[in-house]
Amino acid sequence: MALTPDEFYDHARAAADSELRLPLARMTGWEISPFEPEGLRVSPLRPPVLPEPPRHGEDPADCGMCKARDEGLWFTDHWRLARVAGVGVPLALMLYPRDHYDLAELPDELAAEMGVLTTHVVRQVQALPHVARAHVYRLGDGAAHLHLWFFARPAGQGQFLGSWLPVWDDLLPEYPAEVAEADAGAVADALVASYGGRRTANA
Repeated sequence: MALTPDEFYDHARAAADSELRLPLARMTGWEISPFEPEGLRVSPLRPPVLPEPPRHGEDPADCGMCKARDEGLWFTDHWRLARVAGVGVPLALMLYPRDHYDLAELPDELAAEMGVLTTHVVRQVQALPHVARAHVYRLGDGAAHLHLWFFARPAGQGQFLGSWLPVWDDLLPEYPAEVAEADAGAVADALVASYGGRRTANA
């Protein structure tokens, strides 16, 4: 059985200093880290707070992702794909079920579709010129409606390898929107050809 919240906090606190600051992560010493370790320090460890606050959209009636079920650049009856604006990487896309599900609630049939569809999205993003890799993320702490992130890592930028990419994305200037929009459209068109679906919400 996992540690209780208080047990976990005590376990972590034992490794912290008198200000409840843990040592710097090993990741900050990686060559691809966006930060130099000198001068960095970890925020003080905070005790657990229970119950946790509700996520956005716990009630489907208040879920913004449900309200936007017809917004995006590619659709099936079950899924929609949208471009995330204002990012620093060449392209960020988000895949949503059109109906209200979180990952653990997803019916097996839709889970199987998601696996195949995720592979197709990755293939098409990686087929874009000057994109080296498509990263896929699912976090789930901010919203109760399932959403998968796809980040296009720019070719040749070795510093952006791996798990630091979302942090680099937050540091980079906004990527030219017209270029990202054109590439998103190319991915959507390629998805229609490789997987099916359509460019409009309604058949």
